[in-house]
Amino acid sequence: MVKLKTFIAIDLKSFFAFCECLDKNYDPFTTPLIVCHPTHRGAMTLAVSPYVKSLGVKSRTRVYDLPKNVKFIKVPPRMGLYAKKSSEVFNVYKEYFSENDIHKYSIDEVFIDVTSYLKLYKKTPRELALFLLSEVTRKTGLMAAAGIGPNIFMAKVAMDLEAKKNKDSVAEWFYTDIKDKLWGVTPLSKIWGIGPRMEANLNNLGIFTVKDLAHFNKNILKDKYGVLGLELWNHSNGIDNSTIKDYNKEPKNASISHSQVLYKDYNGSNISIIIRETIDLLAKRLRDSKKRAGIITFKVKYSKSVSGGFKKSLRLDNPVKDENEMFNLCMNIFDQFYDNKPIRQISIQLSNLCADIGEQLSLFDTFEEITTINQKNEAIDFIKEKYGTNSLLRASSLLDDSTIIERNKKNGI
Repeated sequence: MVKLKTFIAIDLKSFFAFCECLDKNYDPFTTPLIVCHPTHRGAMTLAVSPYVKSLGVKSRTRVYDLPKNVKFIKVPPRMGLYAKKSSEVFNVYKEYFSENDIHKYSIDEVFIDVTSYLKLYKKTPRELALFLLSEVTRKTGLMAAAGIGPNIFMAKVAMDLEAKKNKDSVAEWFYTDIKDKLWGVTPLSKIWGIGPRMEANLNNLGIFTVKDLAHFNKNILKDKYGVLGLELWNHSNGIDNSTIKDYNKEPKNASISHSQVLYKDYNGSNISIIIRETIDLLAKRLRDSKKRAGIITFKVKYSKSVSGGFKKSLRLDNPVKDENEMFNLCMNIFDQFYDNKPIRQISIQLSNLCADIGEQLSLFDTFEEITTINQKNEAIDFIKEKYGTNSLLRASSLLDDSTIIERNKKNGI
């Protein structure tokens, strides 16, 4: 019999704003403080104090949309302060758990596998979660919410969808809660791992609730979104086999990667150009080394003004080398996790490399099509090697948002 695991997801409440209030000796529950760029009227608030939330203001609100009858205290973001407080909180967790059982998901959020600690501390999952929240407040002054579940996904959605509303800031979800608590959720972007762009894609398939997703044909989802499609279907049914070790694990075998800090903020409408150009570079390196990639890792970092981002690794059943296939995988990850924040850096890593010794044809590929693609790539590589990398470019590389021409000139290629 498989032993059920227990995970706790913990998120710090109104983190940036709470840090500012503590640093300035303000009461977060009576002070109308917002974190933003005070001189930019059209700027977005990065965080608001619990008092401001009690007025019905969301964390991400345009400054000019704030209530006019409140005199807000506007403070600029201080990432150094937030990183320091985040470390203080992480040190609290390390007092009670091994770092191997903790994953720092973001500056204000962690996942903890507490399965083997319940007996040690002689506490139920809820008792342990309440104890941790009280310790965080006692030792750092910050407040948090916790979700408990039999897997990481269930713990995360329990925290996001219920814990933050509960009086004790704790919610515990079991597999028996899937039908009543998970399936009715709409819009889909309320669910971890479904961003606004992926929500729109799913809506186009007639999927509007988690129940719709759970009952949709998973083979169609896999055909459209690859392994991500299966993950969406699994999550909608409360299935998540990932572990803390999976989240913390870094590829140890040979890999190739490319990272780019962007000259300006990008968004969902123009970042695909940068992703495409990055994939083209990596695909060329795969061809040169006669390798395929079994794991693709895509990472986005947001602008310093908002902090955060996301990172996702996909282990592929059939190792890839084709740039179109890799591009589609990255865009699917982007659509799943992007939440409309300004982007300043992307990184793509290809790992679990293996020799490119043949073609694995699908039911939809022919040998002639694969041969044509290989011949095209060989011709492109030949021209670029003979006449320079900028001698042959995609049409999109001529757009203002492209960076490839300048980067090639800078690198002397």
